[in-house]
Amino acid sequence: MPDRAALITGASRGIGLAIAQALGADGYKLTLTARKPATLEAAAAQLSGKGYEVQQFAANLNDEDSIKAVVNAHREAYGRLDVLVNNGGVGVGAAAHEHQTKFIDMQLDVNLRAMILLYRETLDMLKAAGAEHGSAQVVNLASIAGKNPQPWLSVYSATKAAVVAYTVAMNKELNGEGIKSVALCPGFVDTDMTDFAKDSVAPEDMIQPDDIASAVRFVLSLSKAVVIPEIIFQRPGETL
Repeated sequence: MPDRAALITGASRGIGLAIAQALGADGYKLTLTARKPATLEAAAAQLSGKGYEVQQFAANLNDEDSIKAVVNAHREAYGRLDVLVNNGGVGVGAAAHEHQTKFIDMQLDVNLRAMILLYRETLDMLKAAGAEHGSAQVVNLASIAGKNPQPWLSVYSATKAAVVAYTVAMNKELNGEGIKSVALCPGFVDTDMTDFAKDSVAPEDMIQPDDIASAVRFVLSLSKAVVIPEIIFQRPGETL
């Protein structure tokens, strides 16, 4: 394939790592970022061992300067950006009267603010890719909770609903420049974020990280004439 590069947040495990593996196999040069250096290094080593071109950059997505540093590292390494995957996220459950301000701010910063800043900081590279081939792609990890908000996950649900709304706005704003955005809205995915639910839903009955990666591959396989604004992932028998 022609020269392509991707930047993936929350890439050290779970959904982010599955997407990185898929894109690496498809020939994308990769920048991986996550909060914990040790797990990020292990993920990058795993992908490099498969022959993929990978760089890693540990960063906290609730820090604006760290986001800028990640983007600058990607720019210096590859000089282009064809796919941005906003996967980093955090959820903290609490009843309405028990919300702690630090956890409210964390979820707003990581789940929503970081995505907005990453669009802003990468937009020049995305516009260049869009002008070149008409299919620069941003993948935003939302959640089925953003479509069907849940009690005790109210702040998380609100941030993910905002991700869906922002994705719609970005398509209206940027499609004319060859930049597409998709919001992925999965139910329970078999990752460590859903450990709290595995007493009631067996891991093998959950959506798999590779299912999400396959959806990203599908979106990227389409012509520049097609925009997929949203994909909802449900387990059999479930409804919104």
